[in-house]
Amino acid sequence: GDNKNMRRCCWTDISERQTAPRHILVIPKQRISGISRAAETDEAVLGHVMLVAGRIGNENCPEGFRLVVNDGKQGCQSVYHLHVHVIGGKQLGWPPTGL
Repeated sequence: GDNKNMRRCCWTDISERQTAPRHILVIPKQRISGISRAAETDEAVLGHVMLVAGRIGNENCPEGFRLVVNDGKQGCQSVYHLHVHVIGGKQLGWPPTGL
């Protein structure tokens, strides 16, 4: 794939509405407005972002973590640039609440 599109940014969420002690966002440089609007041509970028999110989760939450991608209004998407939430640092419940 195109190497410049594989670059990504990672941020730690320090907002008051943070859902867990560790909440890191993995954001691809390439703009994809949402997972439901991704195209076949986005496959390499999507795979790369998931692999990076898994590595970041393992490094920051070695006891386990959750990956979340919100999509659309009912999926609670508020930023229309696809990103993966890496959430952990505590025992998470199922089904998820407060996400």
